[in-house]
Amino acid sequence: MGTTSFVVVGGSSGIGLEITRRLVAKDYPVAVISRSAESMADLPGVTHLPVDVTRDDIAAGNLPERIQGLAYCPGSIRLRPFHRLKEADFLADLQINLLGAVKAIQACLPGLKKAENPSSIVLFSTVAVGTGMPFHASIASAKGALEGLTRSLAAEFAPKIRVNAVAPSLTDTNLAKTLLSDDGKRSAAADRHPLKRFGTPGDIAAAATFLLEDASSWITGQVMAVDGGMGSLRTFK
Repeated sequence: MGTTSFVVVGGSSGIGLEITRRLVAKDYPVAVISRSAESMADLPGVTHLPVDVTRDDIAAGNLPERIQGLAYCPGSIRLRPFHRLKEADFLADLQINLLGAVKAIQACLPGLKKAENPSSIVLFSTVAVGTGMPFHASIASAKGALEGLTRSLAAEFAPKIRVNAVAPSLTDTNLAKTLLSDDGKRSAAADRHPLKRFGTPGDIAAAATFLLEDASSWITGQVMAVDGGMGSLRTFK
């Protein structure tokens, strides 16, 4: 591909799909790396690369020659008591959240370096890294490693490539469906947040798209909390 494009890994569902839609609405060419393309049938200007980042290599020859921005969206929500977590659980969370991001960044790095303007990488953490929450040991460990990667690469790649992360709280995606499976759970989840609602894919995608574009050109090495106040506020009455 010869044009400058954005690459969205996991761009066919949830937050990734919303990012893809927002970029397409601004007439950006987008290459989506995901297992399925069914949800993107109505989106013009999208190229699909069928890859499972936990198992497959990303062929550099299939990527855009120049990449203005990369968003790595795959993730997991593995909530279990610590005594029930096995080493394989920690490894699985690291594989999709950290090592998949490493794979995607390494594959896209030549294209990111060739972008005319400083390019951008956006990764995804979780509110549970900075705010201790029960049953989050595995996922918080993996996302904590991702935050370390974010800051390390931001320093290493400056000034040519910016690297930031978004740290959401609970968001209404298919990944979180068991946590929001009935009205009682949805009401309780909303009430735990100071803003009295859980997140939507649009809430998170808006922040990610901002970080991908030149409007955020003086921001790098940051972990942006988009969490309804969960990580920083206590609204005691």
